[in-house]
Amino acid sequence: MMASQAPSTLTNYCPDLANWPGSWEIDDGDHIVGQRIVQVLKPFLIDLLAQGLARKTLVRHRDNIWLLGGEMIRRRYDDPDCAKLSVNELLAELIEEDGGAFIGSSISESEQDSFDATCRKLYRFMNRGN
Repeated sequence: MMASQAPSTLTNYCPDLANWPGSWEIDDGDHIVGQRIVQVLKPFLIDLLAQGLARKTLVRHRDNIWLLGGEMIRRRYDDPDCAKLSVNELLAELIEEDGGAFIGSSISESEQDSFDATCRKLYRFMNRGN
């Protein structure tokens, strides 16, 4: 495959997708929640592939989705109210038409902008037909 070509399958695009829940894990039980997060976000990742985006764009969105999943686990850990929400409810709390959750000092402003762009795209995907 040429470097400029987009990955054609989810396995090529996200070879470590099965490992994402473990990479986000803070406490016991997070792995199961992480698996639910992956199941909720997987249709979006597949949709991105179907759009025929450039490899670099796909990788950026994939990395931002991984970041979002980790942020979902962190919010559940830090905020008891978030821990009570389903994965879909928490996702709806963290993304909106204008972008995603503020990640804070752990990423740069340009990385936050990129994350927000992915979250806007995810928001539109999640709200299609509504």
